[in-house]
Amino acid sequence: MAIDETRTPFRKLDKDLRRIGHVEYATQAVGRPLIAPALGLAFIVFAAMLSALFLGLDDTPFVVICAAAFGAYMALNIGANDVANNMGPAVGARVLTMGGALLVAAVFESAGALVAGGDVVETISKSIVDPAGIASTSVFVGAMLAALVSSAMWVNLATAIGAPVSTTHAVVGGVMGAGIAAAGLSAVSWGTIGTIAASWVISPVLGGAIAAAILAFINWRIVNRPDILGAARRWVPVLVALMAGAFAAYLTLKGLKKLVAVDLSGALLIGVAAGLAGYLLSVPVVRRRARGLENRKRSLKTLFALPLILSAALLSFAHGANDVANAVGPLAAVVHVASSGDVTAQVAIPKWVMVIGAFGISVGLFLFGPRLIRMVGDQITKLNPVRAYCVALSAAVTVILASTLGLPVSSTHIAVGGVFGVGFYREWDEGRRVRRADGGRKAGKRHGVEERKRRKLVRRSHFMTIVAAWVVTVPASALLSALIYLAIRLALS
Repeated sequence: MAIDETRTPFRKLDKDLRRIGHVEYATQAVGRPLIAPALGLAFIVFAAMLSALFLGLDDTPFVVICAAAFGAYMALNIGANDVANNMGPAVGARVLTMGGALLVAAVFESAGALVAGGDVVETISKSIVDPAGIASTSVFVGAMLAALVSSAMWVNLATAIGAPVSTTHAVVGGVMGAGIAAAGLSAVSWGTIGTIAASWVISPVLGGAIAAAILAFINWRIVNRPDILGAARRWVPVLVALMAGAFAAYLTLKGLKKLVAVDLSGALLIGVAAGLAGYLLSVPVVRRRARGLENRKRSLKTLFALPLILSAALLSFAHGANDVANAVGPLAAVVHVASSGDVTAQVAIPKWVMVIGAFGISVGLFLFGPRLIRMVGDQITKLNPVRAYCVALSAAVTVILASTLGLPVSSTHIAVGGVFGVGFYREWDEGRRVRRADGGRKAGKRHGVEERKRRKLVRRSHFMTIVAAWVVTVPASALLSALIYLAIRLALS
């Protein structure tokens, strides 16, 4: 007997099944955005458990467990926001896929934090607020907790709205605000704050200037030459040598000094040797990759792809060494004070603290980083492999110099300043070409002005938004930190 599916019970069953299907799709759509926060929360819980494991579950003060959780939260936000500046240019230039960029950044960020992150941690944890000016250990610990919470919350908010702010700004502002609330203006080392503030201004200008200078050099010696491939075969190995030398000198100063004492002159000699080796190795590689390519600008993508990836990896290493302090500097201070009871002694950075910072940055990068990577790589100005290489190399050199000096400068300012520098240089260069083509005539000048107005190669809206975010971050984080510290003291009283 045939079943009549047009009868009412079967129609009702079909509608019910469709409703169930719609509910399943809706549940999946709602659940996907919750996966990343859930995994982030799991990492925070893991960090808290790790602190109890290394210090002994029965002996671990509750405040240390809280500090470990907050430090992990801050590390997640660093990975979500700040790492975009390292990999954005390579992704925007279509040299790395998003997955490849995440993998490269995670490996080198973790390596930089674990190998070379200690000096800047010392600057964050002890140099901004004078521990001797704090009345008691409980007050100092409360100030460090407030700094961690406020800076993490501010960076989290900035990431949610798509603004690449400086995590260094946030944590320095947090430490400063909590220190002022805890012990007054005298507790803050204003000389250190002044030095850091000056570096915030110098860093983007220097990063932009170096990036523009490298791009001008590449245009002069490679891009604008009749024989583009011949010029690239000569000069790309030189650029690779510069990158290899800088990386080797930095690694010697920051990583090997824990095993072998090497002074600055020795590190420079090692850098020169590494640069020479990089040049000799890259010459045959560049020549082989240049075979069969057309003599046109587009062919440079193939020749600059590998140097761009290497420079981005170098920048990630330097960023991990420099910015791990933002997550674990206050945490290291809390652990030290809670275990020793002394707020003035030298801070020893426990390995498990560095592990939380290093891997927290990588986890935050994988879970929340792609959004800002796309923004930095695509939306400020158009990047190709040559321009992206200039940005990455400029940012790497500047961050390496800052981290070598133990100065917690903002990698965000340096990298984004490099992007702006490349874009503004292109605007200036195109305007110069228009004026030259017009022969200096008045009509030509008017045409050149109109052309420059029409071709804005840097999005002014992003420029103003980012600069405004940089200006607001320090006072906002400081105010939030002061309020959180007062709330902590009120709750404990």
